[in-house]
Amino acid sequence: MTLTADTPSGSDAGGRAASGPEPDTESEPDTTVDAGDEAPTDTHCPYCALQCGMALTPAGGTVDVAPRSFPANGGGLCQKGWTSASLLDSPARLTTPLVRTGGELHPATWDDALDVIAARLTALQAEHGHDAVAVFGGGGLTNEKAYLLGKFARVALGTAQIDYNGRFCMSSAAAAGKAAFGADRGMPFPMTDLADADVIVLVGSNPAETMPPFLQHLQGAAARGGLVVVDPRRTPTAEQANVHLAPAPGTDLALALGVLHATVAEGLLDGTYVAGRTAGFDEMWRTVARYWPEHVERITGVSAADQRALAHRLAGARGAYVLTARGAEQHATGVDTVSAWINVALAHGLPGRAGSGYGCLTGQGNGQGGREHGQKADQLPGYRALADPAAREHVAGVWGVDPDSLPAPGRSAYELLDALGEPDGPKAMLVFGSNVAVSAPRSQRVADRLGALDFLVTADVVLSETAAMADVVLPVTQWAEEDGTMTNLEGRVLLRRKAIDPPDEVRSDLDVLAGLAERLGQPAGRFPADPEAIFTELRAASAGGVADYSGVTYERLRDGEALHWPVPATDHPGTPRLFLDAFAHDDGRARFVAVDHTGPAEPPDAEFPLQATTGRVLQHYQSGAQTRAVPELAGAVPEAHIEVHPDTAARAGLGAGDRATVESRRGAVTAPVRCVASMRPDVVFVPFHFPGGQRANLITNPALDPTSRMPEFKVCAARIVPAADVPAGTVSAPGSRTSDRQDKDGES
Repeated sequence: MTLTADTPSGSDAGGRAASGPEPDTESEPDTTVDAGDEAPTDTHCPYCALQCGMALTPAGGTVDVAPRSFPANGGGLCQKGWTSASLLDSPARLTTPLVRTGGELHPATWDDALDVIAARLTALQAEHGHDAVAVFGGGGLTNEKAYLLGKFARVALGTAQIDYNGRFCMSSAAAAGKAAFGADRGMPFPMTDLADADVIVLVGSNPAETMPPFLQHLQGAAARGGLVVVDPRRTPTAEQANVHLAPAPGTDLALALGVLHATVAEGLLDGTYVAGRTAGFDEMWRTVARYWPEHVERITGVSAADQRALAHRLAGARGAYVLTARGAEQHATGVDTVSAWINVALAHGLPGRAGSGYGCLTGQGNGQGGREHGQKADQLPGYRALADPAAREHVAGVWGVDPDSLPAPGRSAYELLDALGEPDGPKAMLVFGSNVAVSAPRSQRVADRLGALDFLVTADVVLSETAAMADVVLPVTQWAEEDGTMTNLEGRVLLRRKAIDPPDEVRSDLDVLAGLAERLGQPAGRFPADPEAIFTELRAASAGGVADYSGVTYERLRDGEALHWPVPATDHPGTPRLFLDAFAHDDGRARFVAVDHTGPAEPPDAEFPLQATTGRVLQHYQSGAQTRAVPELAGAVPEAHIEVHPDTAARAGLGAGDRATVESRRGAVTAPVRCVASMRPDVVFVPFHFPGGQRANLITNPALDPTSRMPEFKVCAARIVPAADVPAGTVSAPGSRTSDRQDKDGES
């Protein structure tokens, strides 16, 4: 069975087929060349966490992209990867700093822009304290940038107010993985291991659209009849699965409890593994005992027979994997949902066993490394806890500061954005690599809070919806114009290489942070701008931590070594498979975590009888700020759409192609209708890549998971109605500053 990406007819961009996954080795000679040279540079794609291998060749003022043999992609690229170089010379590209004067953004010199930023931040902190300034990062930043951003916030600014958009992506799986195993690495095994599995269960994942080259790793299980997809929608991935289970949105946790109940009740539990390698089973079972499959069928809509069949599939497999993704995580009970599926994996003896396991399909390009090195509100480099005195002492020693000078943990991402401009919230914010005006939940509220700031700075490659609101916009380098490391979804550290020079007036985020730090009074050299020098410092800061990079060097990466963290010494081969001997808890045992099903934070009712969910399309990435600037991708999918069952559409007086409005208690989205016969009649779907009145996050529920602080993106109560002449979903889109802000900011 050959799985295929959901690609427009006639296009090969969904990922040119490879014969199979490549072995987990790589030869990467140092082929970096000066701009204008025709020799290729081996590097990695700028988009998802696969970090597919590609080669870039400067050619007459443009850059040619070609796939290359690499374990993640086996010589394939998706449509986004094939077109990734289009943004390098796009007319949408920012190429000079912009400073707002008289209410409008005008070109400025770098010195003037950085001087304005330093002066305004200094004044605001003098008046309101260190926490008056916030920093917001991104899961696409290199390890060096994520590391330096966290150091900049805590040392140069002394603020606790830092978080990043990865909080919206992987935080629930990270918390659940840490609770169960003692450490979080998205996939604690190389993805090439999946090829030999008999059964793979994908929970809330649609790689046919989100990471098409990954499909090759699922082909073995599919050919053996063992690819199972759990998703409320019949996605392109579910279409190709051997089994598709479609629970009601927000009931994935209950489904896991039903499968776990069947595992125990039908004598399928791996008792030897549970007794020898786990703890907490009895407490967990006291809850699960109430969730017999027939009861779970009434909650989820998935038949009791299908629940029992999945338990038997897992028990009978020679090798099996349970993989979760955003569909399981982006709930107010996301940590519990992932924990429930980890419990299923533990009951079948999968984690820490060669040829089987549990993993999380990390989404953003550096979603793994981005959460390891300090841009998250509660973490220090090496995946250390900011609240841990020993961690503070170690990292402060590397930074040359007093441990007591480091601030305490700050607000999580949505709570930080929600507090902007409030009396007790930040008065200014610096945003690196994120477009929160589109990507954050309750996005109109977030746009309003951005507008309430005294001062907003963005560093970006295009004028995103967030950048358009800023007082200062800094044009920064793209992936092909700089060196840096990324950590892909399997914990493998990769070297992404510079292939061309950036435009003359474009600088790296690292240069920005170094320049600002000196203007804020930091000693020269404390904030270097050279990526390799920063990585050397990161290695020291991470040494001894959970994510120990101390043995990783640029030289080893240039030589093509496959280094999965932890790598505690320069002669250490790395750790491609975690937990084979013991889990990371002190006693070496994994933990069953007792969880209960409570359902969505906002169930449907008579006023809002449907459930709205969000997700991606193949051609776009994250908020779409970059991919919407690529003509081929924007031409393929120029706007949002609303997927709904034909009967649901008909009851609302709608047909295919009609413009409809999906409303929730927070806002409304207007877009054309797509009638999809496989949709559940109680569900509507909206992709989240689009701005203005098509922002899916106008309607999403900001209810937060109590542990991960993940918002509930994946389900909210909604209704669908015909769009009015003036679309109900059209709200004031993020744009220029208000006159009040202009008066407040003056000429700065």
